[in-house]
Amino acid sequence: MDEQALLGLNPNADADFRQRALAYFEQLKISQDAWQVCAEALAQSIYSDDHIKFFCFQVLEHQVKFKYSELTEVQQQLIRETLITWLQGQMLSPQPEKTFIRNKAAQVFALLFVTEYLTKWPKFFFDILSVVDLNPRGVDMYLRILMAVDAELVDRDVVHTSEASYYFALTEARRNTLLKDTMREQCIPSLVESWYQILQNYQYNNSELTCQCLEVVGAYVSWIDLSLIANERFINMLLGHMSVEVLREEACDCLFEIVNKGMDPIDKTKLVESLCQVLQSAGLFSIDQEDDVDFLARFSKLVNGMGQALITSWTKLIKNGDMKSAQDTLQAIEAKVSLMLQLLIHEDDDISSNIIGFCYDYLHILKQLPALSDQQKANVEAIMLAVMKKLTYDEEYNFENEGEDEAMFVEYRKQLKLLLDRLAQVSPELLLASVRRVFNTTLQNWQTTRFMEVEVAIRLLYMLAEALPVSHGAHFSGDVTKATALQDMMRTLVTSGVSAYQHTSVTLEFFETVVRYEKFFAVEPQHIPTVLMAFLDHRGLRHTSPKVRSRTAYLFSRFVKSLNKQMNPFIEDVLNRIQDLMELSPPENGYQALLSSDDQLFIYETAGVLIVNSEYSAERKQVLMRNLLTPLMEKFKVLLEKLMMAQDEDRQMALADCLNHAVGFASRTSKAFSNKQTVKQCGCSEVYLDCLQTFLPALSCPLQKEVLRSGVRTFLHRMIICLEEEVLPFIPSASEHMLKDCEAKDLQEFIPLINQITAKFKTQVSPFLQQMFMPLLHAIFEVLLLPAEENDQSAALEKQMLRRSYFAFLQTVTGSGMSEVIANQGAENVERVLFTVIQGAVDYPDPIAQKTCFIILSKLVELWGGKDGPVGFADFVYKHIVPACFLAPLKQTFDLADAQTVLALSECAVTLKTIHLKRGPECIQYLQQEYLPSLQVAPEIIQ
Repeated sequence: MDEQALLGLNPNADADFRQRALAYFEQLKISQDAWQVCAEALAQSIYSDDHIKFFCFQVLEHQVKFKYSELTEVQQQLIRETLITWLQGQMLSPQPEKTFIRNKAAQVFALLFVTEYLTKWPKFFFDILSVVDLNPRGVDMYLRILMAVDAELVDRDVVHTSEASYYFALTEARRNTLLKDTMREQCIPSLVESWYQILQNYQYNNSELTCQCLEVVGAYVSWIDLSLIANERFINMLLGHMSVEVLREEACDCLFEIVNKGMDPIDKTKLVESLCQVLQSAGLFSIDQEDDVDFLARFSKLVNGMGQALITSWTKLIKNGDMKSAQDTLQAIEAKVSLMLQLLIHEDDDISSNIIGFCYDYLHILKQLPALSDQQKANVEAIMLAVMKKLTYDEEYNFENEGEDEAMFVEYRKQLKLLLDRLAQVSPELLLASVRRVFNTTLQNWQTTRFMEVEVAIRLLYMLAEALPVSHGAHFSGDVTKATALQDMMRTLVTSGVSAYQHTSVTLEFFETVVRYEKFFAVEPQHIPTVLMAFLDHRGLRHTSPKVRSRTAYLFSRFVKSLNKQMNPFIEDVLNRIQDLMELSPPENGYQALLSSDDQLFIYETAGVLIVNSEYSAERKQVLMRNLLTPLMEKFKVLLEKLMMAQDEDRQMALADCLNHAVGFASRTSKAFSNKQTVKQCGCSEVYLDCLQTFLPALSCPLQKEVLRSGVRTFLHRMIICLEEEVLPFIPSASEHMLKDCEAKDLQEFIPLINQITAKFKTQVSPFLQQMFMPLLHAIFEVLLLPAEENDQSAALEKQMLRRSYFAFLQTVTGSGMSEVIANQGAENVERVLFTVIQGAVDYPDPIAQKTCFIILSKLVELWGGKDGPVGFADFVYKHIVPACFLAPLKQTFDLADAQTVLALSECAVTLKTIHLKRGPECIQYLQQEYLPSLQVAPEIIQ
């Protein structure tokens, strides 16, 4: 072997050596006999370096996986002998191999097993067992090989994305089924016997091998005959392991797999019950004495498995009509509830989380019962109290810097929420009463109560909204008991003063809950000022925590929108109080705004909503809107001048961002307008037109073009909706500026603007479109023809997206009944455009663009394909459009397993149908006599 190249296998080698080693590996993979050198190196232990040994196994693995069928009988025999020789060497060498080498060796063994077991090596396991006997190193390899074989045969986690991989998986699945069936017949009983011997031999003196063996049993139990494992000698041994500290976690998992195995419901109930009796008599059901949380997490998973197994049995028995057995099973389930509750309430969240499935399914059973016994009601209440307790944050939770532990708790809370929702289905009255009791008790003394208890009390009220659902948030009408309870709690929430609690979690929960139950303020509007003040002062938008300020900005906007007319008395006061929050933060050093620009967007939107939805006259609305927007326009002009003069690039970027924010804020205020409350009716057209005139000069700024154009483009989109035809005079010059020195991304974002104008104003903008049609196309073609590096993925994607946008533009023009825009561009240009559409339909493997192209073609045929169409178009139909309809689906890249491609095919068929509709029998004649014969289609098929 190339000793120099092998040096690069060491992870500490420098990059050149590593590169050389990689190239050498690729070379060996292609080579005919390199694997033999590696096989010899392994069999004769030529190398002591671990990385070289691993490398040799990799070369062998590649040979077995991809090129095994090319080998002769003698060569295949050599690979078998190499592996067995290496295995024998393992038991004699002074030091065991590193784990990563043993795992790789096991994988190669497993690949060989899959390839040869059914044909050339039926004694695979017996040969290995005869070599390893009970030698600990040999047993270790034997167990690793068993795990690798299981991984090959049972594909537990593979997701198949494409059709090809699905068919491959199907073939593999059939092969695996055959292998498992053959193993069950020929060797599984012997393997199970070997596991029993290994466990018996090593359970007291080699915990590592015992745990490995238990893992193997757990893996194989899912697909072998359960009676081989679920019998007295095995179960007794496993239960013995449950009281050995170093073995019990693996024993727990192994028992879980046994319990999880599908079987007859009556037998399953008997199996679970017998296991429970033994576990209980071993003292494992008294959780209090146990402090090993890792074991308890596994034990909780086992109890969860047993509970869910019993519930599955109960469901099957009910379905089969066996009421007597179902009742026995239900009693068995009920008997586990106290243990379930101990685990659910455990302070360790992993232990608690592992039992939630059983708990959820148990509540599902109770939901189906006609009536609940006193004990079952007590169980429901106990689960409810456990959920309430477990929802509580602990002292360690870091609110300012949330990491992995915090993220896990948030996920765990989501699981608890599902339990709460299920509790509400079983007993809504009990849930409401329990929450009310906890809520009232806590809020009476919130000043002296710890933050986590106050937070969870408000959180429970918040969660009731989803647990006891109603349509359109109408929690305060309908069912009187419920409405009264919720109303009382909401009144307590807003009058208790708890919004002043000094902890971010309580503050945020207060605002979230107020917004969720906004309908309360329609019933008791007298509380609106109190809540508005909380939003506007140090409790909300001026809180010391940026996180609270940010979330409050969003919630405040929702609150104001939902109250609509009830905000009338407070509008001017609120506008005055939020004025400083709307300051455009200039990029000057040291100025720290309270809100980020994203948060300010919500404040501007809120201000817009307050003005537009008010009962003021149009004149008053106009004044208020001008007061809101004038500071932005003035700042914009000043900042634009500064940008023109700025030299430093960082300063330019900061100024451009600030200008962009100003445009964004103005855009956001316009979201308040609707079909009913239009800009015209509010008398606000003039101020928005002023904004347009202020912002458009930014398009001619040569600096930071991308940022500035993006902002102004968005504003134009909004103004087309709000100002309608009043915006049209501004479009030509804006378009001209946006088409200057633009890149793929600029064009791609500009085209939707033109599409919006075209679709909305149609013939009104025809002269403008005719004028800018070719300049726009030239800009597009220029960018598409730019050379790009062969493997520049992002440039290729940008071009693909631009091509799609271009075709979408042509589709909008033809679909808006404005084909004259294209027709009036002169014969040469029209032809060029048509050829690009044909090219898009056939040559580019992009089904989204192909679909659009066929829509354009069928539309043009419909408009121009008749007898009175443009001169030469009929010729074009036969020479180019008809062939496109056949050539596109014949392309290798036309993948009918892809949904978008199916849609493209459908549009392609529509195009042919439209040609037939417009040209009649002449079309059929052309296909029969000219086109299809030119494709060498047999005459009988043509007919």
